[in-house]
Amino acid sequence: MPELPEVETTVRGIEPCLIGRSVSRLIVRNASLRWPVPREVKQANGRRIVRCWRRAKYILIDLGGGGLLIHLGMSGSLRVCDAGDAPRKHDHFDLVLDNEKCIRFNDPRRFGVLTWWQHPAEEHKLLRQLGPEPLSEAFSGRHLWHRSRGRKAAVKNFIMDGKVVVGVGNIYASEALYMSGIHPSRQAGRVSAARYDALAGSIQDVLSRAIRRGGTTLRDFVNSNGQPGYFAQELLVYERAGHSCFQCRAPIRRKVIGQRSSYYCPHCQR
Repeated sequence: MPELPEVETTVRGIEPCLIGRSVSRLIVRNASLRWPVPREVKQANGRRIVRCWRRAKYILIDLGGGGLLIHLGMSGSLRVCDAGDAPRKHDHFDLVLDNEKCIRFNDPRRFGVLTWWQHPAEEHKLLRQLGPEPLSEAFSGRHLWHRSRGRKAAVKNFIMDGKVVVGVGNIYASEALYMSGIHPSRQAGRVSAARYDALAGSIQDVLSRAIRRGGTTLRDFVNSNGQPGYFAQELLVYERAGHSCFQCRAPIRRKVIGQRSSYYCPHCQR
């Protein structure tokens, strides 16, 4: 599933093509995505694009007083192409611009989202309860420590809770916990303030590096030019069960926590 770095990479790829252009037409070939595509999205036609940004794993396109909200789902991607290019299988909608360039959405599993938001975007039901962005000044170890008090959930599930902090998906949660030496199944309320400081720094570090490398491609993700992300080459524990830890050489283990595969070193993480 595309996580924060992959969504940020997508936004950075499509933004230069969008800003200042007008929407010539929005073509919806398949309205049966995660939720039915609402008729309101047709309000995009003829409007000028003011801004494109990311909030958590959502992509928002501001069309003045409202706009489009897109989620890539489990296997979705947006790519830039010419409007005249023949659509491929699983190409579900096109945002055609006034220069006949096109932002095209492909999603084999159809868990993606296309919907409409009214100003202000932050009040949309999908966004209003989200926690801080992990790369913003609002996020810190102190924030994690404060929110974790009394929490018995595993710390890995805790940092993946979008109401606590957004965008820390399964891959990057495993990596950040390894980097900070914290066992993924430790209770969130039993992690000290000092260790949360280290964890917050590790989350910011791994996400920043993944963005610079264009995200992580394990199966489906490609960027707006159809290219994979290259951060998979730098993963320290994720999907490395049985391989040696880079620090102590002990075998990396896999454990299911909260119905997700978690990878950790039993020696380095406590």
